[in-house]
Amino acid sequence: MDEVFKALADPSRRLLLDSLDARNGQTLRELCAGLEMARQSVSKHLAVLEQAGLVTAVWRGREKLHYLNAAPINEISERWITRYDRSRVEALADLKQALEGELRMDAPAARPEFVYTTYIRTTPELLWRALTEPAFTRRYWQGMTFESDWKPGSHVRVTRTDGSICDDPEQVVLESDPYRRLAYTWFDNTGGCHGGGEPEPRSQVAFDLEDLGEKVKLTVTHDGFAPGSRVLPNISGGWPVVLSDLKTLLETESETGTKPE
Repeated sequence: MDEVFKALADPSRRLLLDSLDARNGQTLRELCAGLEMARQSVSKHLAVLEQAGLVTAVWRGREKLHYLNAAPINEISERWITRYDRSRVEALADLKQALEGELRMDAPAARPEFVYTTYIRTTPELLWRALTEPAFTRRYWQGMTFESDWKPGSHVRVTRTDGSICDDPEQVVLESDPYRRLAYTWFDNTGGCHGGGEPEPRSQVAFDLEDLGEKVKLTVTHDGFAPGSRVLPNISGGWPVVLSDLKTLLETESETGTKPE
């Protein structure tokens, strides 16, 4: 936590985070141009932000893209903002966002991709189980379960809290490397069997696990959205909540020694 506060204390680093908040997935060159900062200075500031977990870098071909990572901020919120205060803070934040949204109509569109990194005190094996076993998913997905044999090409069935089942043939496993990487197509929760309206093309979500000893680094990348996607805003707000609940579940049960049956 000390590294987070230290990183946020510098105004130049806060400007970098603001730039990524406005348009995520920027290269070093784009960040330098947008902030009129020297390349060396931006590079040093990014290194501090990455070390603090506030920025996540993803390679796409030869380009290194930088993403704002809200996990450390969420942890600060969970630790120091009470439930009562949080509702007032969120109401004010929603009002601020609504008002500022009218002023940002001409701002550059964000890249249709979401990246989120969190560190969980667990093992790759247990985290993999939490991502793939219904006994786990129903607990941090608020009752929703994901079922599959998790082999490439296999179908992923989603059962919602009300008991309804979505057998979407387009929701399939793309990659499965146990304890390291899992990827599958993502259901369209605005159309088809998940809601009204015309369904969108399926996006893709990937989970990358990196064993760091006492912790596992989990990076979630969600991309492949259609222009003007209605799903993207939902997952941008939803993934941080889901992953926070996943982290709490695994770390709490690691401390108590209990596991889902």
